[in-house]
Amino acid sequence: MRLNGTLNWHSPEGLVRSVAAKVGQGARFCALFASPEAAGTRLLALLSHSGTLVPEATMVPEGAGGFPTLTAATPAAAWYERRVKDLFGLEPRGHPRPDPLVLPRRPGSAPPRPGWGQPVSALPPDDPGAAPPAACPGQATGPLELDLSPLPAHVQGEGVFTLPYGPVRSGVVESVEYLIETPGERVPHVRARTFYKHRGMQARFPGLSLADGALLAERYEGVASVAHAIAYCSALESIAGCQPPPAAGLVRVLHAELERVANHLSSLLAHTEAAAQAVAAARVATHKERLQRLRAELCGNRFGRGVVVPGGVSGPPLAGAKSLLGPLTRLQAGIRADLELLMATPSFVDRLRRTGVIAPSLARERAALGPVGRASGQAGDLRSDHPYAAYASLRPPASPTRTAGDALARQQVRQEEMESAFDLARQALEGLEELGPTPVGGWRAGLGAVTGEALGWAEAPQGELFYLVDAVQGRVRQAQARSASFHNLALFATAFPDDIFTDFAFIEASFGVSIAGVAG
Repeated sequence: MRLNGTLNWHSPEGLVRSVAAKVGQGARFCALFASPEAAGTRLLALLSHSGTLVPEATMVPEGAGGFPTLTAATPAAAWYERRVKDLFGLEPRGHPRPDPLVLPRRPGSAPPRPGWGQPVSALPPDDPGAAPPAACPGQATGPLELDLSPLPAHVQGEGVFTLPYGPVRSGVVESVEYLIETPGERVPHVRARTFYKHRGMQARFPGLSLADGALLAERYEGVASVAHAIAYCSALESIAGCQPPPAAGLVRVLHAELERVANHLSSLLAHTEAAAQAVAAARVATHKERLQRLRAELCGNRFGRGVVVPGGVSGPPLAGAKSLLGPLTRLQAGIRADLELLMATPSFVDRLRRTGVIAPSLARERAALGPVGRASGQAGDLRSDHPYAAYASLRPPASPTRTAGDALARQQVRQEEMESAFDLARQALEGLEELGPTPVGGWRAGLGAVTGEALGWAEAPQGELFYLVDAVQGRVRQAQARSASFHNLALFATAFPDDIFTDFAFIEASFGVSIAGVAG
């Protein structure tokens, strides 16, 4: 979706009124992007209204210090505005609680500049070792010291205490600290500190070549490498006005759907481990390992990295499409059989039923995404709503939905999505077999020295993923991602009022978020 000349511009106050009006008419809040410009900081609110993506923009002048909050109009904007405050030093005026989220600063340390204020000509030259412009978003103008002091408590009462859970925990998990306020068993309030994983990803893109930008996008949220690469490259292809060859679209679908299965198996594995289902955990781990080895046979990388490139894909699958159909079918059958046994185990199912409930009304208000949203009645899926790659020709099935909104519903949604993902991967392999070894159009289209700005997207395993990319003469000027993990983790605390501490592992596993995608 090319943005040049299509933005709806408003004053900062007018942006709030416009977003509030559209949300009142049924629009869904998707994202808030902040981009440094010479004149200040541009805020771009993205809405989905009547099946159309609508970008609304405003410019916060340099020196303004802040902007009126959107959170009153749509609570889904709360975390986005906290992130803008952390990385750009702009205060969301009227925000109910703008606590630090991805970059907490010790009092007295210099805030980051809202933008680098440099013209396009000041971008780094074609030199891999060239440094990005000074004072990119998230970079302070002086020494930066993190504030790790305790946050003020929300819950008061006899025996209430705050339990810091993380950032280092048992097992292979990402660095995140949950601050759990509890009188002992019940969990009335939870907060997340995600900054331990913050890597300054938005500040790493400026000046990269288009190809190097794809490599960085793959590493933004490693468990969703393929989805990030597709969204990033789709934005560049929109700028160039080109369409990847049909064969490339099929390869993208193949890898994206196998990535979806791998992520859903990870969520299931965490559930079985939390429930002490040792045999089931071993079986699920075996299935995931077999899947990762199959992915490596396809491209040489267990995470599908290096496949998606600007304009298409790097080449055909390393293994022949026909030879992969058998292993794929056997893997699907094995997973299905073990899931039937697991879901017939009362001691497992009872731990998920009525655990971590998110009511459909709350999911709708907070615009919950992916399996989290679909388990609470929200049916959006970019593969069918805004098709990309080869999804328009493959016609993905309608997204499975539930209304219970609990961990069990989220697990059931993932199980059905795995079935459809295997079917789509099989369709992609069969389509590649029909096209032959040297398909018409090859495997990629040339982009050239593109200039412009566009929005790209993909339906990642966690939900909808957006990339906003601005390119100048074949190099990245700015790029930023909005992961579904970031959007959904803001809902995490709402899943606890009727649960106890021993439910924590099940609720976390059922959300299936990637902290890397949250912290950026």
